[in-house]
Amino acid sequence: MIELGQGVFNKIEQSPKPIIAAINGFCLGGGLELAMSCHIRIVGDRARLGQPEINLGIIPGWGGHAALAPAGEQGKAIEVILTGDQITAQEAKALGLVNLVVPGDAVLRQAKGLAAKLAAKSAVATAAALAAINGGQGLPLQEGLAKERGQFVNLSSSEDTLEGVSAFLEKRPPQFKDK
Repeated sequence: MIELGQGVFNKIEQSPKPIIAAINGFCLGGGLELAMSCHIRIVGDRARLGQPEINLGIIPGWGGHAALAPAGEQGKAIEVILTGDQITAQEAKALGLVNLVVPGDAVLRQAKGLAAKLAAKSAVATAAALAAINGGQGLPLQEGLAKERGQFVNLSSSEDTLEGVSAFLEKRPPQFKDK
């Protein structure tokens, strides 16, 4: 079960399409681990997040340790895991765990708006950006830059790159074909 969950969450993290978590309410345990595997997290201002597994005599098993510590200050991540306490949306934002805190009734609207904005971008450029980000995480700077350089070079001959540059020079919105 642990390997299955980790595998699913890894597929989300490695997705060539950006995945947005819209959180409004409680986001605890495996739900928070799922949200942390998403690329962007939008949270309602009254949401509560946490890793309460310690209260059950277990620990987060689907990536909570690995995902929570890099998201913010390691000391606070350790505290959240060891105490099982919940944190507010504002605390999660301060830790870098979430991207945006909005009024609860605006969470879904904000997520849909962001999804529409991202969908208007070149899918090949978006996939390349995510591949460069995911491929460079945890690597020394020069190796991460090499991953980025490889993605940039691969994109330079795409139809979408030509369209994007042409649209910029012609001062018009691009019409990407995802090629």
